[in-house]
Amino acid sequence: MKKLGILFISIVLISCQSDVKKEDLNKLNGYWEIKQVKLADGEKKDYKVNETIDYFELKDNAGFRQKVMPQFDGKFRTNGIKENIKIVEKENNFVIEYNTNYGKWLEEIIELADSTLVLKNKDNLEYTYKKFKPFSFK
Repeated sequence: MKKLGILFISIVLISCQSDVKKEDLNKLNGYWEIKQVKLADGEKKDYKVNETIDYFELKDNAGFRQKVMPQFDGKFRTNGIKENIKIVEKENNFVIEYNTNYGKWLEEIIELADSTLVLKNKDNLEYTYKKFKPFSFK
């Protein structure tokens, strides 16, 4: 019975650890387009077209996020507002700490791969992003 308890605790501890590894954090750099939002009740909202996308720039786990608007010529427009960010490790997970003149908040990095990013906020909203692909008329 004791061995079964140790096995159960081990499984719980392993399942609580994030799949995101420290060496993956540089994959956050670049342009990300919102694909879906999963609400706390499990309902999902899909996004087919986005007027704005998120641009992340990190160096040594600190940097900024900025909303940008892609243009047909391949350039981006922005309002110049940048959210300062810092990546920190908390309870075996990585979180993004945001800091602006208007407030501070956290988002947990649930998944981070070459083409997929999933963030979760304190209200249990889960944001799924895909890497942005520039417009092409070819």
